[in-house]
Amino acid sequence: MAPSDDTDTYVAPTQARASVRYLHVSPYKVRPVLDLVRGLAAEDAERVLQLTERSAAGDVLKLLEAALANAENNNQLPADELFVAECYCDEGATRPAGRARARGRSFRIRKRTSHITIVLERFDEDELEARRRRSEDTGTGRGATQRRRSERVRASRRSTAPAHVHDHDHDHEHDHDEAVGADEIVPEDITETPVDEHDVDVESGAAVEAEGDTEAAAATEADAPAADEENESN
Repeated sequence: MAPSDDTDTYVAPTQARASVRYLHVSPYKVRPVLDLVRGLAAEDAERVLQLTERSAAGDVLKLLEAALANAENNNQLPADELFVAECYCDEGATRPAGRARARGRSFRIRKRTSHITIVLERFDEDELEARRRRSEDTGTGRGATQRRRSERVRASRRSTAPAHVHDHDHDHEHDHDEAVGADEIVPEDITETPVDEHDVDVESGAAVEAEGDTEAAAATEADAPAADEENESN
């Protein structure tokens, strides 16, 4: 048989999926969570599920991470080029259970299960180009996030570094300038301590009083002989 001229061309897969069966969660609790992430980018869907407070959000998040791992490891699809194309929940088998009640009765309980499936698909080339352009304009994406984080780390290190730490050459020049400046220092003029006017007035008043006492003493000595003569004549 002659070999065929037709050669099969390899087409890279553009989808990846992950599913879980018989999950012990009721479908009516899972479906509202799936509605939140349907059609979102894979990274955005992860953030939404991390912030969702519903009880089924944790299980859906684990399933989404499994789908991303399948896409990266099996199909070589980067996570930042994927979005949630399909996500649905089917009802699984119901396991009957009972709870004891009064008077020997039993209350029936239905244990619901779910089959969840998430399908990730790669954006088309036009959409990828538009997303790259938006990420460059707005500074979003993994690369931009890492750059902003590194810039914040460098800024924090500069702010926490001691102010007196400089280069060796700068320290040497600074010490040289200080040595030259020390020789050129001119001492300031020493001024006399001002004398308070009140002190001057007090001192002058004391001097005047001392002069008055001296004159009074001299007058008393001059009058003393005249008084002695009057006493003798009497």
